[in-house]
Amino acid sequence: MALGDIERWMWADACDLLARAERLHRQFFTPLAVEGAIGWSPPVDLYETESEFIALIALPGVAPGDVEIRLLGRTLEVRGHRRLPALVRGAAIHRLEIPQGRFLLRFTLPEAAAALAARGFEDGCLLLRLAKSAQGAK
Repeated sequence: MALGDIERWMWADACDLLARAERLHRQFFTPLAVEGAIGWSPPVDLYETESEFIALIALPGVAPGDVEIRLLGRTLEVRGHRRLPALVRGAAIHRLEIPQGRFLLRFTLPEAAAALAARGFEDGCLLLRLAKSAQGAK
């Protein structure tokens, strides 16, 4: 393979990686309408044990008081607001990748959960424990 071919191949591969990274960024931080305002949807990991579902939702910099959680049947809804830290208000922005403003996350659980058993923040993530109903438990 000629040197020029190798350089073109490497350049095409690098462009492909950048395009994939951009697609992933758009997938996890997609703007959406939240009651008339533009918002974003945080990424979530959902785990299941015999007795509960565990949701880990990435909310860096979101105050616990700025989060509202609803469980309606099998639908879990988490909404809130990520505010710009007071430390950087008025500063020039050179790069802004962590989403700001109102957010909404809504998804359907694989089976109905009985209730929100526990909530807390751990390492920048909202941790929700959703107890399964006696009927739905395996």
